[in-house]
Amino acid sequence: MKIAVAMSGGVDSSTVVALLKKAGHEVLGLHMRLACDAPSEAAQVAEAPGVRPEDLCCPQGHGCYVAHVAKSLGVPIEMVDFAAEREALIAYLCSEYDAGRTPNPCVVCNRWNKFGRLLRHGLELGAERFATGHYARLARRDGRLVVRRGADPAKEQSYVLFGLTQEQLGRCLFPLGEFCKRDVRRMAAELGVPAVEREESQDICFIPSRDYRRLLRERIGERISPGPIFDTSGREVGRHPGCQLFTIGQRQGLGVALGSPRYVVRIDRQANAVIIGTREELERRSMRVSQVNWMAFGEPPARVEATVQIRYNHKPAPAAIEPTPDNGARVTFHTPEDGVSPGQAAVFYDGDIVLGGGWIEV
Repeated sequence: MKIAVAMSGGVDSSTVVALLKKAGHEVLGLHMRLACDAPSEAAQVAEAPGVRPEDLCCPQGHGCYVAHVAKSLGVPIEMVDFAAEREALIAYLCSEYDAGRTPNPCVVCNRWNKFGRLLRHGLELGAERFATGHYARLARRDGRLVVRRGADPAKEQSYVLFGLTQEQLGRCLFPLGEFCKRDVRRMAAELGVPAVEREESQDICFIPSRDYRRLLRERIGERISPGPIFDTSGREVGRHPGCQLFTIGQRQGLGVALGSPRYVVRIDRQANAVIIGTREELERRSMRVSQVNWMAFGEPPARVEATVQIRYNHKPAPAAIEPTPDNGARVTFHTPEDGVSPGQAAVFYDGDIVLGGGWIEV
């Protein structure tokens, strides 16, 4: 079987290539080339142990290193230009922060890019399946394909895959879903994968500096201006350098001392104001979710009891979910949850199975 593999240059996707090739499949590597600039003069003369100029020329060094990995594993690779998609991701990121929301670029990139254009490109090249290094598993539930949590609780990535359609899932392979990270590194060493000790990918890999505040100042600096910090009673307790630089639940860097911890509980973009409060004031009993993708249902029931995960490392909380006619849902938690952030993904689970998910609107 001809299988296209999304290759980043890291140990996970590289091990997927090695495993599939060992199983006798015809493997084609595809790399999303988000950006690749020539190595800087400083990088060329860098003396840091283990750092090579070619590892520094693009986000995480993967764009150049991945060609070395593919050659070592004996598979062809195509560098697919995703510069326009990178710009779209940056525009999305800036737009969300500018609206007082907290973006989730990893979910969006997976949905738009990796399982969107890159998957389609693989199929156009004759691949029958599309494999990635995600720590997730596939299953069937009532005749539909669904994503299950990966076996490694510390690495599992089902949360970022809630938006996949039945058509996309039908093409997907997640060969690492049953393994723990230490097992993958061991297999990589046994299979001669050169990326075995390579560092983990970072969340905002499309920003070389990985400093989103710096990016915001560069891209929308003219829209960022100081404003008031209010407590929940409306009393001004400080000033901020720009509300786009804050997120719901943030505690550090508020520049306000009130004798006990305070958190960002709301961002009022129209008033250019940041509202802070206690942890109790951060809690919410319910939230609205938009653009819901019901992975496990053709038509969802009127009410679903499930657990809901509201950010990547959040422990899923029991809740009642009621679909709404506008392709959304109303989520009511059994007990109040803190850190409910507009713009983040809310993913619904039945045990380890993804039922669906959407975007938090509050």
